Amino acid sequence: MEEIEKKQIVEDVKRYVAHYPSQNKAAASLSGISSGTLSSILNGNWTNISEFMWKKLVDQVGQHTESTGWNIVETTAFQEISYAMDDAKDVKNVTWIVGEAGSGKTTTAKLYADSHNETFYILCSEDMHKGEFVRTIAKKIGIRSDGYTVRELWMEILDNLVQMDAPLLIFDEADKLIESVFHYFISLYNNLEDRCGVVFLSTDYIKRRIRNGLRYERPGYKEFYSRIGRKYFEIEPTSPQDVYAICANNGITDRKEINKIIKESESCEYDLRRVKKSVHRAKRIKE
Repeated sequence: MEEIEKKQIVEDVKRYVAHYPSQNKAAASLSGISSGTLSSILNGNWTNISEFMWKKLVDQVGQHTESTGWNIVETTAFQEISYAMDDAKDVKNVTWIVGEAGSGKTTTAKLYADSHNETFYILCSEDMHKGEFVRTIAKKIGIRSDGYTVRELWMEILDNLVQMDAPLLIFDEADKLIESVFHYFISLYNNLEDRCGVVFLSTDYIKRRIRNGLRYERPGYKEFYSRIGRKYFEIEPTSPQDVYAICANNGITDRKEINKIIKESESCEYDLRRVKKSVHRAKRIKE
């Protein structure tokens, strides 16, 4: 690995560390990177840092080191999601953002977390159980989970968040979590109300899930629905104007080609993943 690449990685590491209250917390959030190794890299002591370790860092904090050749455009949904996250972070409230699949929720959330201190992105899944869920949050905020029970670790997480200035937790695809994990959100709210912002992102499936939970009086649903303000933050669907801007900002300038991509994306409900594929295909044909 060239020296110039290592210097760029170090800049990425500095940005990453700045998101955390301390360098030790940042190190704890990384897999396979000790606090001592992180310190050596930041201090320019690279002699004993292996190529494997540099690559490990790139995988975890190297968002800026490798260009993907794709320019992110601030679509209407991007702006609305960013606004909701700003609000949750600034006033420490709880918001559930609902948007169609392919509307840019995940991309926006990751970029927001990458550019704001004390902001932590957690991707949820249906196979997450309580222990894994709690350990994932702990790692994200820089707590090593060794030696803790799940309950002890949960209390440690809450204690750490309370001590931060303006923490924000972002749970993506949160509607997929199983019931026992879902109930942790009530505990999270009860302990962190007015102390930590929380944003959930999902498709509108969450509406049906909560509606059924309320209808059949399942434990916790009434409390949770109240805690998100009995309302969802619904983002605007992607528009033809958004698709046009994406094309123009990613090298497609021919109006006929743009119209073709817009028409194709319309048949796919303006799914941004489809738009991206169409733009890449058009650029390959042009080349």
